[in-house]
Amino acid sequence: MSIVDKTVAANDFGKSVIQSYDEMEIPTRIYILAILVPAFLIFLATIAAAVVLDAFLLVRLLIPVLGLLIFFSAVGYPRLAVDQRRIEMENRFHLFVIHMTILSTTNIDRMQVLRKLAQEEEYGELADEMQRVVDLVDVWHLSLGDACQRRAKEVPSESVEDLLERLAYTLDAGQQLDEFLFQEQDVLIDKYSTVYRQSLGNLDVLKDLYLSLIISMTFALVFAIVLPLLTGNDPTITTTLVIVLFVFVQIGFFFVIRAIVPDDPIWYLEDGYRTTTKKRMLGSTVAGIILSVFVVIGMTLAFFELIPGTESIEFSAVPLLLYMPIATLPLLIPGLTFWYEERRVFDRDREFPNFIRALGTSESAKQSTTSEVLATLRTKDFGPLTENVDDLYRRLNMRVSTEKSWRFFTGDAHSFLIQKFSEMYLVGRDMGGGPKRLGELISKNMSEIINLREERRQQTTTLIGVIYGITAASSFAFFIGLELALMLSSFDIDLEGEILGGSLIHTEQYNVPVLRFLIVLVLIFNAFISSLVLRVADGGHFGNSYFHFTALLWVGALTGTITERLVDLIISVDL
Repeated sequence: MSIVDKTVAANDFGKSVIQSYDEMEIPTRIYILAILVPAFLIFLATIAAAVVLDAFLLVRLLIPVLGLLIFFSAVGYPRLAVDQRRIEMENRFHLFVIHMTILSTTNIDRMQVLRKLAQEEEYGELADEMQRVVDLVDVWHLSLGDACQRRAKEVPSESVEDLLERLAYTLDAGQQLDEFLFQEQDVLIDKYSTVYRQSLGNLDVLKDLYLSLIISMTFALVFAIVLPLLTGNDPTITTTLVIVLFVFVQIGFFFVIRAIVPDDPIWYLEDGYRTTTKKRMLGSTVAGIILSVFVVIGMTLAFFELIPGTESIEFSAVPLLLYMPIATLPLLIPGLTFWYEERRVFDRDREFPNFIRALGTSESAKQSTTSEVLATLRTKDFGPLTENVDDLYRRLNMRVSTEKSWRFFTGDAHSFLIQKFSEMYLVGRDMGGGPKRLGELISKNMSEIINLREERRQQTTTLIGVIYGITAASSFAFFIGLELALMLSSFDIDLEGEILGGSLIHTEQYNVPVLRFLIVLVLIFNAFISSLVLRVADGGHFGNSYFHFTALLWVGALTGTITERLVDLIISVDL
């Protein structure tokens, strides 16, 4: 990119930031006084702290960087808020268009289609945008084409803008809404797939960025532990400051990942009744937490010999670092339970396109009710979905209302996609839509989404490997730095010579138990945030974080224990 191109890009970005201030819900003046001015004062305070603080150069440089990061965050937040609106629109855009297409095939007029879409709270900003279009028509008496064209200039999403502009042109030309949407299906699916894959590509870039940042923070933490040997600074203060920066980096990365990855939830748990899956997940969570608490209490009482018969137990035989992950072992119970149930939701999603296409085709061919068609389909093999199809048939056959039967069906499936597409199919059928057309439309779109999810799972698998690898590497670096400092301090008799009136190394300021405790805190926080990052990356249930949290703690603790033993072994061999 040439200098001119970079200048133009910078100018465009600056204009977009300035314009975003006008699009905020709060007035610009209030935002500047309440947010920007305090953020700038914090930045000045960090500069003053860096000048006054007695620490080595790296830490003194990082403090103003933290203040500058806070100030830039305050400056750029309105732009991020606009991007958040755009991302929210694009995340639900595909379901929104499919829902609009299905409603357009029914016996209601096009304004009623938009009114129903505006009532769907799950579409968020898209529903609000449809309500604005409806208000322009109903309140300000604009034509639908003019209303769409006016709102197209205001939306932050290019996909929504393109849809509204082409919709305005098409409606003004006299084409029917359903014809337009069916003609645009392939284009809209391709556009959604492109945006989805771009988000996955951004995740791949962020993975490399995360790796670089964590490596940098790891080296900074090692320096904060080792360099006070030469500078005479308090290593507890320097280590704490670097850990704070490490925490900010990981939290920031978590929110960036959350903003970048597609919002494509897997689970649907909003129904009012408690299913067997919900009871199993709740029971495993309660059992895991209670057992972890009992393990912590039991180990504490046994360590202080408050339990009869524990006086003879040698706790030194178990490395001190391993007590932390041992206490979290019961959390594997809910972690594995959530993992198993989520695999079943994935399998149901794979089978649903075949089921809904078969249901629509059979209803259209036989000209019969859903209950009569399900009497045949319930004997087919739809994998984990077979049981749910059989339950749907039983409820319909027992004269339970169609709406309640389908609600129980989607509630038992616990799939967000199954819930949304089943609701669309049911609404389309009730309003006079053709079942075959609806089934094929839903099957085609859901199959495309499932293929995109498979690509997302592959990206997440790579991210899992990176996080587990960097956790092991960071733990090794932390403890090798601490052991190196302890090893050098043990040679103080030979190395503490007077050089220009000062000693060569400074060991008196080291508080080893506190430094070990700080490193353990880093391992716990890293495991916690990393497990949440993995859940956000794959769109699964946060209950799966129990598994990764425990596994990452074990990786960090085992790596630290092995590092300590290796250093002790090397020292003993040299001696």
